[in-house]
Amino acid sequence: MAPVWTPPLTGFTEINVDAALSKNSNITVVAAIARDSAGVFLGASVVVLEGITDAEIAEALACREGLALAKDIHVQKLRFASDCANVIRNIKGGSMGTYSQIVREIRSGGQLFESVEFVQENRRTNGDAHRLARSSLYGSTGRHVWFLSPPDGVRNSILE
Repeated sequence: MAPVWTPPLTGFTEINVDAALSKNSNITVVAAIARDSAGVFLGASVVVLEGITDAEIAEALACREGLALAKDIHVQKLRFASDCANVIRNIKGGSMGTYSQIVREIRSGGQLFESVEFVQENRRTNGDAHRLARSSLYGSTGRHVWFLSPPDGVRNSILE
């Protein structure tokens, strides 16, 4: 079945986030891709990290990176989509897990926006963020951001 992107409500920006962990090293990548309600690319970012080995912590860091991208592109109405149900549950008010400080930072950062929603979606609706995270595993450490045109492997419009 072909990937199906789920658009946000009109006037909202959807930020799909994902994380990838290398099986052969201690490299982790968190990725975020922002699109408007028509599916048009607004921006993307990845952070290549060393030393994170827990997948759920990496997914929480991806949500935090999504907030940073939202600030960078100056949008106010947001819908964040992740394929990690536990992280989304914890952000929405669950126990916060072993990464409680990251969850607190996400909750606090979300208050800077007019409207923020965190949702869990199936991985197949999050293809671009997943591909961006995986393809960045061999990149240099640090934060990398794209504003005007998408990185390789990410479509300019979801409808292309």
